[in-house]
Amino acid sequence: MADDHRSHELMFRRKFFVSTVLSLPVLYFSSFVSGLLGYSPPVFPGSKLVVPVFSIVVFLYGGLPFLRMARDEFIDREPGMMMLISLAVVVAFVYSMGSLFLEAQSTFFWELVTLIDIMLLGHWIEMRSVRKASGAVDELAELMPDTAERLLEDGSTEEVEVSDLEEGDQVLVRPGASVPADGEVIDGGSEVDESMITGESEPVEKEEGDKAVAGTVNMEGSLTVEVTATGEETTLSGIKHLVEEAEEESSRTQALADRAAGWLFYVALASGAVTAFAWTLATGFDVTVIERTVTVLVIACPHALGLAVPLVVAINTSMAASNGILIRDRTAMEEVRNTDTFVFDKTGTLTEGEMGVTEVETTDLREEQALSLMAAAEYESEHVIAEAIRRSAQERGIEIPEPESFSLIKGKGVKADVEGGKVYVGGPNLAEAQEFLVPESLESFADERAGESETVVFLFRDGEAVAAVALADVIRQESREAVDRLQERGIEVAMLTGDSEPVARSVADELGIDTFFAEVLPKEKDEKVRELQEDGEYVAVAGDGVNDAPALVRADAGISIGSGTDVAVESADIVLVDDDPMDAVRMLDLSASSYRKMRQNLLWATGYNAFAIPLAAGVAAPLGLVLSPAAGAVIMSLSTVIVSFNAQLLRRQEPGT
Repeated sequence: MADDHRSHELMFRRKFFVSTVLSLPVLYFSSFVSGLLGYSPPVFPGSKLVVPVFSIVVFLYGGLPFLRMARDEFIDREPGMMMLISLAVVVAFVYSMGSLFLEAQSTFFWELVTLIDIMLLGHWIEMRSVRKASGAVDELAELMPDTAERLLEDGSTEEVEVSDLEEGDQVLVRPGASVPADGEVIDGGSEVDESMITGESEPVEKEEGDKAVAGTVNMEGSLTVEVTATGEETTLSGIKHLVEEAEEESSRTQALADRAAGWLFYVALASGAVTAFAWTLATGFDVTVIERTVTVLVIACPHALGLAVPLVVAINTSMAASNGILIRDRTAMEEVRNTDTFVFDKTGTLTEGEMGVTEVETTDLREEQALSLMAAAEYESEHVIAEAIRRSAQERGIEIPEPESFSLIKGKGVKADVEGGKVYVGGPNLAEAQEFLVPESLESFADERAGESETVVFLFRDGEAVAAVALADVIRQESREAVDRLQERGIEVAMLTGDSEPVARSVADELGIDTFFAEVLPKEKDEKVRELQEDGEYVAVAGDGVNDAPALVRADAGISIGSGTDVAVESADIVLVDDDPMDAVRMLDLSASSYRKMRQNLLWATGYNAFAIPLAAGVAAPLGLVLSPAAGAVIMSLSTVIVSFNAQLLRRQEPGT
């Protein structure tokens, strides 16, 4: 799909530039244009052929794509923009060629080439705007390893293709490697990053008897996994199928301009027929009847209609990009203004998606000193909690001494020699294993923070806890304002997360979100969105992980946080580059203002017909007022200028204010 959009975009761009260059001689030698601008084109042998020859070339080179696409609309019996353009182009061409051979005074050659040029420009702009990569399924496939280490009976391993694995095989998953297939841990212990499936930022401990999911990443220790599902039966493949299914359902839309063009096609035919019949009755059939009828059919396709939507789309796309919003699906951006329910993923969307220190409690140390010692002890650890402590110390400008020694206490914490003393960092399991004392004040602090679903680790020195830090997935500063602004617009805000209910409730309460769904798997996220849609809701979903991909594609508008996984970005219709939830508000403002401009432009473009077609048909002929082909072309050009100017006014509107 993306390659098709790209090839069409390049084709329309090339044809626009070539046709525009070829149109210049037509305009220069046109008697109407030269008369209007007051100059005399040079006369030389064959100069009278310049206009028709170049017009024929433009018609065959630039006009034929519209005729081919009109054929599809004709076969489908759904007249739209292509049939309307083709009607005007063919009528103008045939009439002008006939007039040339009959040596008639009026032709439509210059109108013909400018109409083709402007329609090529409009479709080039549109193709560039609607081009959307649809690589979500490929991105999902890339999460799977290509090979696996299969255990043999003698305890050795052999490297095999993942596709060769069978149910019952045993595979060795080393630290840093991805689990090659769904299975059950039968030996070893480690922590596994399952955020792509559950959305939870904290790694999950795995030991004998636990389930392992294909595509998840082993963090530290080695695991032996017995394969229970491969290929199409894995959880990741299930997500992939959900993406494919929902992606097909979300692509059935039709542009507003095409619907307007479809009606105008019938209006043009009816107006042409009525014009021919009425003038034949009034004056008899002659050249005037043909000229009146042709004028009606040609000006029934206003240049402005071809630019009414693409110009607004181009400006909207540019403004969105400058506000950190990338539009991957134009239709979704147009319609997201209709959002009834805005569903946010929690981890990485409303929150930072990484652990952070929320509070520090000490006994006889200063907070800075406690963080310095803990960061030093965790200096060489790759655990997410260690990273969070080090990052917090760095953000506070605390100097972190280098430890003299470091060792990992598997599954419980770390110990290190720092500034001449031995310190330990870990949770309650470490205190129990080492028989360390935890003062009542720190114990109360740990119980209180655990009640808020936060993780607490202690700093131990001389056999006693001297400090404790609470860690949690940090809520983004902009999230509360974004939620408030959406609710002020009458939009229901909901939250989906794979995290536990206490964690979800804590975040929802802090942000003022009434509706939340906790402990939901990818398939359940997709089902929740479907349920809301079945209730008649227009649902927008914002997320950042692989686990959000099915829901993003299922949604009426899928919005990806820019720092999210490639799969989430590929599955989304709109990407918020700056990870700012307030961009969701700016997105809605842009959608609403752009839609208003589109409607205004379409009303003007079609309103032009309501004025020009009756005059071209001769309704005012008894009053001595008949719209000539040249005057009709001038009005058509004026309509284009007005539509272009109105589209530019969109730039003056600041979204999110």
